Amino acid sequence: MNDDGTLTLPPPASTPRPPSRPVGSRAAPILGPAFVAAIAYVDPGNVATNLTAGATSGYLLVWVVVLASLVALLVQFQAAKLGMATGMSLPRLCRERFSRRGGLLLWFQAEVVVLATDLAEFVGAAIGMQLLFGMPPAMSAVVTAVVALLMLQLRRHGRTRRFELVSAASLLLVGAGVVYDVAEVGEQSVTGLAGGLIPHLDGGGSLVLAMGIVGATVMPHAIYLHSALVQGRGWPADAAWRRPALVRRALRIDCLLGLGTATIVNVSMIALGAGLGAATGGTWTGDLFAAHAELLNRVGGGAALAFAVMLLSSGVSSCGVGTLAGDVVMRGFLDLRIPIQLRRVVTMTPAVLALVLGVPLTSLLIVSQVVISLGVPVALFLLVHFCRDRSVMGPLVNDPLTTRIAAGAGAAVAVLGCCLPLTFLF
Repeated sequence: MNDDGTLTLPPPASTPRPPSRPVGSRAAPILGPAFVAAIAYVDPGNVATNLTAGATSGYLLVWVVVLASLVALLVQFQAAKLGMATGMSLPRLCRERFSRRGGLLLWFQAEVVVLATDLAEFVGAAIGMQLLFGMPPAMSAVVTAVVALLMLQLRRHGRTRRFELVSAASLLLVGAGVVYDVAEVGEQSVTGLAGGLIPHLDGGGSLVLAMGIVGATVMPHAIYLHSALVQGRGWPADAAWRRPALVRRALRIDCLLGLGTATIVNVSMIALGAGLGAATGGTWTGDLFAAHAELLNRVGGGAALAFAVMLLSSGVSSCGVGTLAGDVVMRGFLDLRIPIQLRRVVTMTPAVLALVLGVPLTSLLIVSQVVISLGVPVALFLLVHFCRDRSVMGPLVNDPLTTRIAAGAGAAVAVLGCCLPLTFLF
């Protein structure tokens, strides 16, 4: 701690330089966390928003998905770089840098965001189980919590790779389900898809959907989590400071693979919505239960099964990621860690209560996205603030151009995120 109260993180001289190995093998331990973070970008909120956009606007908003995904790629790269450069998660760094009162306020808003995220993920899993097994929503919420806990056991005792592999498999399973349904439904237009890459809107309805897509794409809890996931991989902060080029290259590859896959899946969701909307003559407008019924009646049981499995995989895997994010938030901001099982019970309680009380599932998804969007500006501001500080980042600090791009993109996403709740209220 300096005399002026700032925190400087020089690399400790005592840590030995990593042994000389081929570049690929040295970078390999860094790869993997982006696939866990990418699960947040194909959660049930994304599924609902993208299918609705495709059903009501065709390919009009493909460009929004692509641009939002590029922003998410930049944001997650910054989060991973922060964790590598400091050896701390973003919440932990806030606790070190800010006052206790400020840390408590930041923790509270982050905790609300995590709870809202869990709400959306439980709803998606509940719908998936209801479609697959006819299971009541309340029971499906409990089963989802149990399955998510089993997933989290893969990360115990340093077995991080297993959890990352399961997360990557879940991401690919969601993608496979969507692509299969796109192929089975048909009704696709290559020229329409290409035209959707050109930025344009068509009235207030498409603007609201565009804001919803942005709000469902850039996720605050994924930022907090990614900054923590890159730690403990044989690359302490001082090693990252000595090899900044290698670290940047590895993190870019990881983010491109993970977030790139999520982008393809999200674009495919819009294509599925557009195809199913065209097949039904515009009578289907995005409802998830109706989508399953239309697929069953018009295409066949295989397409309906793929849709239900895709939605279930999205919800269950997102629940595991959300629980990890909550653990990072609590441990970072408060220096408090509770057993992951208790954490799961705490975060699942609001979702289970809402489902038991019979709150409409679509309404729950909307409310959750509104709450999440309010946490976007805080996470983005903190990320840009620290990544531009050389005393924190060392040689991994952002150059001025990157800072300006990140700040501009973050500001645009933050404005859209804050405007999203107004569209539901007025």
